[in-house]
Amino acid sequence: MRLYTYKTDKNGKELVGVGDSAGQFLHPLTSFGMEYKSVLEMVQKMSPAEWQVLEKAIGQRREGMGIADVILRAPIPRPQNDIICLGVNYKDHAEESSRFEPLQLNAEKPYAVYFSKRVNEAVAPEEEIPAYEGLVDGLDYEVELAVVIGRDAKGVCAQEAFDYVLGYTIINDISARNLQTRHQQWYLGKSLDRFAPMGPCIVTKWDLPQPPELSIRSRLNGEERQNSNTRLLITDIPHAIEELSAGMTLRAGTIIAMGTPGGVGMGFQPPRYMKKGDVIECEIEGIGILRNTIGE
Repeated sequence: MRLYTYKTDKNGKELVGVGDSAGQFLHPLTSFGMEYKSVLEMVQKMSPAEWQVLEKAIGQRREGMGIADVILRAPIPRPQNDIICLGVNYKDHAEESSRFEPLQLNAEKPYAVYFSKRVNEAVAPEEEIPAYEGLVDGLDYEVELAVVIGRDAKGVCAQEAFDYVLGYTIINDISARNLQTRHQQWYLGKSLDRFAPMGPCIVTKWDLPQPPELSIRSRLNGEERQNSNTRLLITDIPHAIEELSAGMTLRAGTIIAMGTPGGVGMGFQPPRYMKKGDVIECEIEGIGILRNTIGE
């Protein structure tokens, strides 16, 4: 099952849509007799029985509205909290990051690296990412599998972690490398407005392998830049949920971005960053393609 936030016209209100695993059509949530106003409200308030009813009902539907006929928004346009991110969580990205001074990152760190990414409003598929010319020198892309927590999690053991997962989406962790270098930390360089493209949907965990071992790729202007698989995560999803929930409550709707594989712009010698007019595509098997253009 796929969860969408969409509009039927540019100036219309945001609506909630539900689609099957094929990803070609969606149906308004209200057509199933459910009145939740947002995907986030669904995640926070729907009961397990309601999820089961909806899963069964969508499997019985035929063609609905074509995805190409609506305007997709980010599935959770305004997350309730900062996105929790894992850094250097693929070996090849850890190795390329170790060459990027002064952060001194490497693949030998004994513990996971966590940081947060502020998101006032997530960028929708096909929307523009600002170039911030004059402020940003080193605009970079990072395709990431994002985990959406489905119910409050505190003190969760790794063996039970997937019981707390609702599903998955794609995050492009846009980064201003010069701000990372200048401030010697990640928060500012990853948290400028419109630095969090998300989408095109949330795919519920029932439609993907557990754990999700999925191909993950990015392309810049059609040129493949990243190509890996989520089975190569250094810190996997159950370990991250166990480690995080040991000391904090992960509220339903929390988003955890699991890190990016090698091939980002800063990993080239010399670096190959994005510029105005570029088109960046992030793709994860079973979820879809998140495409954005670099604007003003």
